[in-house]
Amino acid sequence: MAKKIPMRQCVGCGEMKSKKEMLRVLRGEDGSIVLDATGRKNGRGAYLCTNRACLDRAIKNKGLERSFKMRIPHEIYENLKKEFEEGGYAEQTE
Repeated sequence: MAKKIPMRQCVGCGEMKSKKEMLRVLRGEDGSIVLDATGRKNGRGAYLCTNRACLDRAIKNKGLERSFKMRIPHEIYENLKKEFEEGGYAEQTE
């Protein structure tokens, strides 16, 4: 029997992809929001495709705010953009 592949939906574009193909954005217990490269940290997670356009779309349509059920300050979005660029995901396009 084939092993079931866990699928997740991008909060930016709404596309379903395997969990390994996506980036996890994590809201920690203290309310901090960061990229979770390992996908194993504790906290509420939301998933994004590995291209910058999906992050921009998630910001515009408030996808992360809906997933985390909280208002997200502009500074946190700026930090996410910076982490995205440092991780090498900014160059990829759809």
